Amino acid sequence: MTDSTDGEAIRAPEGPADIIDTDFEIGQNNVQLFGLDIHNPVFAISGLSVVAFVIVTMAFQNTIGPVFTGLRDFLTSNFDWFFLLAGNVFVLVCLGLIISPLGRVRIGGRDATPDYGYAGWFSMLFAAGMGIGLMFYGVSEPITHYSTSFGGVTLENGLRTDWAPLGGAEGDAAAAHALGMAATIFHWGLHPWAIYAIVGLSLALFAYNKGLPLTVRSMFYPIFGERIWGWPGHVIDILAVFATLFGLATSLGIGAQQANAGLNYLFGIEIGVTAQIILIALITCAALVSVLRGLDGGVKILSEINLGLAALLVLFIIIAGPTTTLFADLFHNVSAYATELIPLSNPFGREDANFSQGWTAFYWAWWISWSPFVGMFIARVSRGRSVREFLTCVLLIPTAVSILWMTILGGTALDQLVVNGFTGAQDAALELKLFEMLTQLPFTWIASLLSIILVIVFFVTSSDSGSLVIDTITAGGKVDAPVAQRVFWASFEGLVAIALLIGGGLGALQAMAVSTGFPFAIVLLLACYALVRGLMDEPRD
Repeated sequence: MTDSTDGEAIRAPEGPADIIDTDFEIGQNNVQLFGLDIHNPVFAISGLSVVAFVIVTMAFQNTIGPVFTGLRDFLTSNFDWFFLLAGNVFVLVCLGLIISPLGRVRIGGRDATPDYGYAGWFSMLFAAGMGIGLMFYGVSEPITHYSTSFGGVTLENGLRTDWAPLGGAEGDAAAAHALGMAATIFHWGLHPWAIYAIVGLSLALFAYNKGLPLTVRSMFYPIFGERIWGWPGHVIDILAVFATLFGLATSLGIGAQQANAGLNYLFGIEIGVTAQIILIALITCAALVSVLRGLDGGVKILSEINLGLAALLVLFIIIAGPTTTLFADLFHNVSAYATELIPLSNPFGREDANFSQGWTAFYWAWWISWSPFVGMFIARVSRGRSVREFLTCVLLIPTAVSILWMTILGGTALDQLVVNGFTGAQDAALELKLFEMLTQLPFTWIASLLSIILVIVFFVTSSDSGSLVIDTITAGGKVDAPVAQRVFWASFEGLVAIALLIGGGLGALQAMAVSTGFPFAIVLLLACYALVRGLMDEPRD
């Protein structure tokens, strides 16, 4: 293979060409041990570090909580500008590729055809991307932003929400509504999906067009050349494993908290860490069953089921809720998002530092830490798409779905508060706000049960596809590594989530997402350059 610094095109390496189905031998150093296919030192360092983390967190659970909280606050307070700036770069790169001639490049080559139809492809994108988060924050974030920008000051589970409105006078309900929805959509719209798209497109390009292993290090061949097979590549892959694992643990912990809250509402099951640990253990076991069934028999089927259930919940709320208001709010919210996008994206000279630090910096770090997981999963199912088609679907369509979701769930809760004076969703804990909103609609019990099922199935698909991605990274890019390795990673995803819940709850979960997201943000900024460089060598349809 030529070094990218000599100006020649990046070509497949000498040796086996189809690295997806065969061993990729150059620099991979895979070891067969106890029936496992281990890529040293990535598997060894990652696995041992995770085991040590779980043991230490469990052993010092009474004292480690403040350490996690302090770490989160330090990173978000001092580097919020960096997270916001990086997020803006990712969006601009994606939009630039969509409109540029490079958008005609096809993933897998000119003759490649898609492996999945649009229905199956999009359902997997949505379920893997942010399903648990949408369920958890769909009601809580719009109503919290409305309350705080309307003049209130609260502190919920470590999320600082005492921020001043960017537009409109304090006490202006209409301005508070518009800004609250704009801020919510900002966190779930273009920016997070741009992060996923950069990683997914980079992995797909270098695996399916360049013949490199499907692992994070391959994205950096234009920068490091053959050195990606050495320690520079090992460090990148290890960082990707840590980011993925702790990003997943954050989502799994949040999912357990919301499922616990829903079960308490329906069946009186006590809310607490013990119940959440049991939930994580049971759902992890369900994820292991999905792991054993494989991608098509597990994640794909569950993702399609989840998409159907999510559509059913949304349709029910539209019909049972303030239908006319929701349709009117949809257009107002899109307008508010467009109006406030630049002020909310501004990384410098902010007057609402508590918002950018307590919300946006955490979100961007969370999305970045999830990006190896979601990006690799998207790459696995996106062969045959053009770059323009890929970016349009991965970036713009999920953003539209997120706007619709937040408008319906959050808009319903806001209507209940503003029009009917119902304060239950406003006053409840974050994990209970969704269920409080549903109490004001008919068939509350059925809708709440459906919501719990959605959270659980999102939990299973995230754990299953996350273990698939981590296993691929630690096996040196192989996608057919022994199932036992995926079982190992799926099990430890649950154990890490349990350890963080015991060691500090939501604050600990947030802390590890931010601490792994920060170094990986630097990695992804380098990946933007490598991606453009790699696309420039490709033929265009």
